[in-house]
Amino acid sequence: MGDEFKNDYRQALPREIVQQLTRRNAWRASAAILHDLVVLAAAIGAALWLWPNPLAIGVAVLVIGTRQHALFVIAHESAHYLLFDNRRLNDLAGRGCAMLQGLSMCTYRVIHRLHHNNLYGELDPDTALHGGYPRGKAYLVKKLLKDLSGFTAWKTYAYFLGGAPALNTSTNVALRPLDDTSEKLRNEASSDRNLVVVFHVALLALFAWSGYLVQYLVLWILPLVTVVQAILRLRAIAEHGATTDFSSPLTAARTNLGPAWLRWALFPHNVGYHIEHHLYASVPQYNLPALHAEMESRGMLQGAEVIAFRATLGKIFAERAARGAGTGTARTARAA
Repeated sequence: MGDEFKNDYRQALPREIVQQLTRRNAWRASAAILHDLVVLAAAIGAALWLWPNPLAIGVAVLVIGTRQHALFVIAHESAHYLLFDNRRLNDLAGRGCAMLQGLSMCTYRVIHRLHHNNLYGELDPDTALHGGYPRGKAYLVKKLLKDLSGFTAWKTYAYFLGGAPALNTSTNVALRPLDDTSEKLRNEASSDRNLVVVFHVALLALFAWSGYLVQYLVLWILPLVTVVQAILRLRAIAEHGATTDFSSPLTAARTNLGPAWLRWALFPHNVGYHIEHHLYASVPQYNLPALHAEMESRGMLQGAEVIAFRATLGKIFAERAARGAGTGTARTARAA
């Protein structure tokens, strides 16, 4: 139907375990959203209270950026229909979390489905971001610094608004994500994008009228176009970069482990359990640690990269791989 996310049952857990882990919990989903909103309110409030203290503003921009990214992860949950059993409530919450950042959850749902169902394939729109690594420390540092400068934000928004084409090599025709979905999802994505634009035009006018335009640009737009961009790139590469076997999510994805502060800042809402998420896309984020434990106890993660984030950094910041390694991603990696 053009709207499904495929689970990968090559090494399936017992059916009853999967059924248990896929149950939605409205309270836990709501608590995750509330946590991010409270931290955002506290960081913005503190910055306004101490305005224009540059140190307070700098710290606030960093914290705000991490929570804007966390709200994007919530929108990712909604795109997978994992927030609430009630579909309307699920989409309303996800669209709201994405809209605050100028993104369309309904459009992202279409794009992200292609990533899951064609991981590292010719129709995976994400390969341009995480493919082709390692490419040397200087290359990735340069990319992250460019993200932090704000110069790459337009590419991110072009991607999330449906402008990330993939080349169908059998026909040599560029396929845009919104071309490969059901009419229902295509219409939802279109109306959601229009609403996002109207919302942000109105928000900009409101803050200009209120006299808080500078504060809005510094404390909301600035972290969106700088901090969030660097986090998105680094996380995407940590999840999929510098892998060489693309035949299965077990080897084309990576689960990153680390201390609580790192997970909070870079891998919020258990998004670091990325192998598990690709294999069982129907499991909500708060059950991913339990899914990981079940898979590990059954030896299902043997040969997979379940490693500390510091080890991942060594892989993705390494010098360029030998010619021929990871050649399946070289073409699309140049677009990043």
